Amino acid sequence: MNKLLKKLIKAASGRTRFVMAVIGLSVALILIFAAVQVQSNYDELLHSKTNQDSVANFLVLNKVLNKDTYGHASISNDDITKLKQQSFVDEVGILTPSRYKASVESYSNKFPFSTEISFEAVPSEFIDVNSKEWNWNENSNFIPMIAPNMFLDFYNFQFSFSQNLPQLTQDVVKMIVFKVNIQTANGKISFNGRIVGFSDRITSLLVPQSFMDWANQYSGNTQATQQPSRVIIKTKDPGNPLLVQYLKDNGLTTDADKTRFSKYRQIVNVVVNISGGTGIIMLVFALLIFTLFIQLTIASCKSEIELLITLGASPKQLQRFLIKQFYPSNIIIIVIALIIMSVLQFVAHGFLQQQNIFVSWFISITTIAVAVAMALILFLTNYFTIKKYIAVKQ
Repeated sequence: MNKLLKKLIKAASGRTRFVMAVIGLSVALILIFAAVQVQSNYDELLHSKTNQDSVANFLVLNKVLNKDTYGHASISNDDITKLKQQSFVDEVGILTPSRYKASVESYSNKFPFSTEISFEAVPSEFIDVNSKEWNWNENSNFIPMIAPNMFLDFYNFQFSFSQNLPQLTQDVVKMIVFKVNIQTANGKISFNGRIVGFSDRITSLLVPQSFMDWANQYSGNTQATQQPSRVIIKTKDPGNPLLVQYLKDNGLTTDADKTRFSKYRQIVNVVVNISGGTGIIMLVFALLIFTLFIQLTIASCKSEIELLITLGASPKQLQRFLIKQFYPSNIIIIVIALIIMSVLQFVAHGFLQQQNIFVSWFISITTIAVAVAMALILFLTNYFTIKKYIAVKQ
């Protein structure tokens, strides 16, 4: 019976129609798998610990200064509460500014250096410098400070040349003890200060929170009487378009370099959506072509199928046989499409790794899950099409 059915199906099926159906389905599946895999790679780049950026994932925010906010650029408690409620914000920290005049000068005549300065303090979990010396109390020998790397670059490549001063490395700066002067209502008081680390995250001179609270209170200014002018947030995705739009809507701004990927992400999302949409449209057309192919094949051998049913062949037997004839080719197409995607993913992994960008060398579980879903959809399409037209021909 099976041999006879194979001869009938082979004679009835058109090679051109079958090739068109295979090509259409192959292109559709590759586009769908590509869209899913690109999105998976993008999510991995954003959220994988390997790709986390300890600098970009922390954003210092302040009000946009214009004619409306001039003189009123502080961040209110309501602003901070709203920030904490946003899904794209993991943590919010307050940058406490110094409410007193301060200056830093050198003790050495060989390194004559003096400048007025302002300090900020931030909770320790927002600092990217790990130092055992980052603490202070009234019995401490010196005030530990964290300086932004840009300060040292400015000194070495601009200020030192104009003042005929020696250039300094980070290690040398960490050994220098500075004189820190604070002007209070009771007069000037001085401390020893030392740089214990350099930061790329916050572009201000940081001191421990304990010293800042003490100095503000001692100088007659308290943190409670004034709102902060800057806050720092931790986010998994500084390029999140929702984050960028929120800052714009609420009159907040941050380092534009850290959020510039927002536009790129929107472009990637558009490309992924177009690829996925195109793949789905082509899948629908491919399913139609396969359905028509099955219908035409069954219609071409209508009389033979009726004769076989008359001779005792059951409809279920015919259905099982036809599914075995048509469905395996769908599985082969899915497997080939997955192999192609695996090769492309491996090539992308190697190329991106050279750029210090890390994605998995193998396709994602999501892509495999979509492939399984496509296999199920194709099986159901084959099953119901064959069942319907076998029933019609009975």
